[in-house]
Amino acid sequence: MDNLDKINKVVELILESNNITALTGAGVSAESGISTFRDKNGLWSKFSPLELASIEGFMANPERVWSWYQYRVNIINNSNPNDGHFALAELQKIHKNFSLVTQNVDGLHQKAGSENVIELHGSIIRNKCFDCNQIHEESVINNESLNNCKACNGLIRPDVVWFGEMLPEKEIKLAQDLSFQSDVFLSIGTSAEVYPAADLPLIAKRNGAVVVEVNPELTQLSDYVDIKIELKSGEAMPLILEEYKKRINK
Repeated sequence: MDNLDKINKVVELILESNNITALTGAGVSAESGISTFRDKNGLWSKFSPLELASIEGFMANPERVWSWYQYRVNIINNSNPNDGHFALAELQKIHKNFSLVTQNVDGLHQKAGSENVIELHGSIIRNKCFDCNQIHEESVINNESLNNCKACNGLIRPDVVWFGEMLPEKEIKLAQDLSFQSDVFLSIGTSAEVYPAADLPLIAKRNGAVVVEVNPELTQLSDYVDIKIELKSGEAMPLILEEYKKRINK
């Protein structure tokens, strides 16, 4: 089957399904101009990820880590959702049991109109206390310098999952439950290399779901999926949405 035939097949499956789960990864954000982690030749290329995204890195040089995250926040604040984001948001509104799980921390799904997004890796535009974990709204943060928690005076850090940290228990449990219940599971723009998120499509498949991969690249998941659409999210998801709307409006 070519990609269009595969898209038609996916639409048929969605029409017949009660529960659909979509997992999105860095490839979806890359279409909005957001680097998958950091620019290879940018200002921060001389630092390793562990220096910029770990507890050890923050403790060693909190000012540098804070500055790097504010650099990334500025990029995100000047980025817009792409066609893939908007198509997923509309699908979620049309299909009553369409759940969206993301590994991305940029909030672009919400900006596109998606609701109840399960953020496995947190949010870069949200901050919390390093010591007591109290969430601090962006409006009280001085982005130019380190900030202290109003409750305990600890340092404020981005509310993202760093290397070596556990994923938020509530979110990963909910994502696993949704995967277990899925009739169709969409893996969109993710390399399927980061665990435990990479387990979600396999949980779905083991429990009878049809697993669809939307990714122009081969991934570790590609050999296990039922349907692979070799297009970017911004190309495939609008086509799926358009065909789905045609079918339900007949």
